[in-house]
Amino acid sequence: MAKTVLVVDDSQSVRLIVKSALSGAGYRVVEAADGKEALALLNGQAFNLAICDLNMPHVNGIEFVQTVKKMPQYKFLPVLMLTTETHDEKKQMGKEAGARAWMLKPFSPTQLIKAVDKLCT
Repeated sequence: MAKTVLVVDDSQSVRLIVKSALSGAGYRVVEAADGKEALALLNGQAFNLAICDLNMPHVNGIEFVQTVKKMPQYKFLPVLMLTTETHDEKKQMGKEAGARAWMLKPFSPTQLIKAVDKLCT
């Protein structure tokens, strides 16, 4: 059975690139346009990983991770932050919230798949 990845990004083009790369590598991808929409999808559905942008409307990436880590069913869900943010302060906030990895945009599909493979073990 394919592992399922939740992709949370307000950019439709980024979601499309991530979905294309991961689907080609055998992953099932569920998309959300922001953290609020993503939290609504966490209704008992099993996910192996969440890939989340930092800067989004409604619920940003840090708020999303903080909320996910408080949910008993998802508190161990690994989260990869996929963002343009390079500030160490933002990275530290992500780590403190519970994000397991940080990847900068733009990214190569190969780099993304390698990271997802590690986090979905």
